[in-house]
Amino acid sequence: MIEGKIVRVSGPVIYASGLGGAGLYDVVEVGHDRLAGEIIRMEGAIATIQVYEENTGMKTGEPVVSLGRPLSALLGPGILGSIYDGIQRPLSSLKTVSGDFLVPGVKGDRLDPAKRWKFTPRLKVGDSVSAGAVIGTVPETSVVEHRVLAPPSVKAGLIATIAPEGEYTIDDVIAVTAAGEEIRLAQEWPLRKPRPSLHRLPPTEPLLTGLRVIDVLFPISKGGAAAVPGGFGTGKTMTQHAIAKWCDADIIVYVGCGERGNEMTDVLQEFPRLVDPRSGRSLMERTVLIANTSNMPVAAREVSIYTGITLAEYYRDMGYAVAVMADSTSRWAEALRELSGRLEEMPAEEGFPAYLPTRLAEFYERGGRVETLGSGEGSVSIIGAVSPPGGDFSEPVTQHTKRFIRCFWALDRDLAYARHYPAISWIDSYSEYSEELLEWWNGVDPDWKVVRRKALEVLKKEQRLEQIVRLIGPDALPDEQRLVLVTADLVKTGFLQQSSFDEVDKYCSPAKQVLLLRCIMEFHRRAEEAIKAGAPLVKISSLPIRERLSRLKSTVPNEKPEEIRAVERELAAAFEDLVRQYRKEALK
Repeated sequence: MIEGKIVRVSGPVIYASGLGGAGLYDVVEVGHDRLAGEIIRMEGAIATIQVYEENTGMKTGEPVVSLGRPLSALLGPGILGSIYDGIQRPLSSLKTVSGDFLVPGVKGDRLDPAKRWKFTPRLKVGDSVSAGAVIGTVPETSVVEHRVLAPPSVKAGLIATIAPEGEYTIDDVIAVTAAGEEIRLAQEWPLRKPRPSLHRLPPTEPLLTGLRVIDVLFPISKGGAAAVPGGFGTGKTMTQHAIAKWCDADIIVYVGCGERGNEMTDVLQEFPRLVDPRSGRSLMERTVLIANTSNMPVAAREVSIYTGITLAEYYRDMGYAVAVMADSTSRWAEALRELSGRLEEMPAEEGFPAYLPTRLAEFYERGGRVETLGSGEGSVSIIGAVSPPGGDFSEPVTQHTKRFIRCFWALDRDLAYARHYPAISWIDSYSEYSEELLEWWNGVDPDWKVVRRKALEVLKKEQRLEQIVRLIGPDALPDEQRLVLVTADLVKTGFLQQSSFDEVDKYCSPAKQVLLLRCIMEFHRRAEEAIKAGAPLVKISSLPIRERLSRLKSTVPNEKPEEIRAVERELAAAFEDLVRQYRKEALK
């Protein structure tokens, strides 16, 4: 350990002398309260340190001690179900020590050192071992098997000793290699360093969310990156909650980064009560929460997303599909801006530091679908909320984020205020994963690409026609164009809009999603033919089948797609009768 002393204090940034032998990004303990901090700049013997705890009242001359190691996460069984702050301090156990407000300098065990875990070995003495290999398993929760991995630093060799099946703590040595390297149930990993993998795999499998507007129109792949931008009250947090509950990821990492305290409180209270639809047990059994509210130190907010992505990479390396919810990256960028100002760096646009795009890229590029060191397959999907001031998507965080993501779910304030959920704009949103996911969707329904394209065309045509309707009214349009308005309304109410309180509609299976949209687009196609045959739009709109289409989402369960196919046959019969009737009248 290297000791120094404080020579200057500038909010969460302090300057200390006497640390010339310390390394960049070393962890330090600052002041008499031994607050956690990190060296972010070295100039000779003067170290610039950002402090991750409240340091009000700190004075020059107080001691600073470098611990000689980088800021790291402790990775091992016991992470799932935990609630941490931005530097992986366990908030639940700290509350028993400091009460409702964290006392500066309070410490807590990141993982319970006394808890004993049942370890079952997968290897035996003499077996070969290398970085990332699965040494054994631990039942971390009733739904997640924790695979104990050889750390990435382990050299390829043979197992010299391995612990028999039994109960062990996270500090117990469970294996030793022939080279003398010890492997424990828990391992440390630097937060700012990506965990290695063999190579990246193409994004060919979707991350299914059960939300039709996402899965069909703007899909995201496993290992993909998406942004959810929107102004205040448009439903960013609510959308992320729904995805966290219903998506088919194995592990959920939710990072509340700089959100208001009351919003984060809702998350902390709601998630333990949520029932996992896959297992029927608490969703927390495959979830880890990182809570860093807006009234917590900004330095801890800056590091919280690295804590979240490091935990996600750890479970990815076990072969799991992990989904990371970052809410919100705008608050994280604001923390960067404040720290940059304290460091007296030259500001770029809107006061953000010039390295903002680099930091965003470093975060989003740690996602992806990979072949792990243990020759398995895992993925980290990142869904980052963006909170542009006033809903202005041209501000720097949103614009730079768009450079590093391939899926953009723009939330619309008008839709949110009209109680249209999810309030994802079908005009401003896009997904670049659709072509890579085509083969997967063809296995579900070969019509996916066609009906998706036709639905988007109808919605875009409706947007152009709405401008005319505002000027001259809908009655001035010919029936062919008014049909576009009718079909677009049917797509919005019968497909895009989804109720999270409806037992049937709150989750929609992939097969049902395509069938619903195909039914609506079949209505549009046959209605066009009927209009050409002389049938007026008013007759088409009054068909009972039209009203049934808008209610199918709530009346047909996911496991009964044949009921939608039956409605499709009824629709065909109804239009055939209508066309036959008007063709006869035309012959008279």
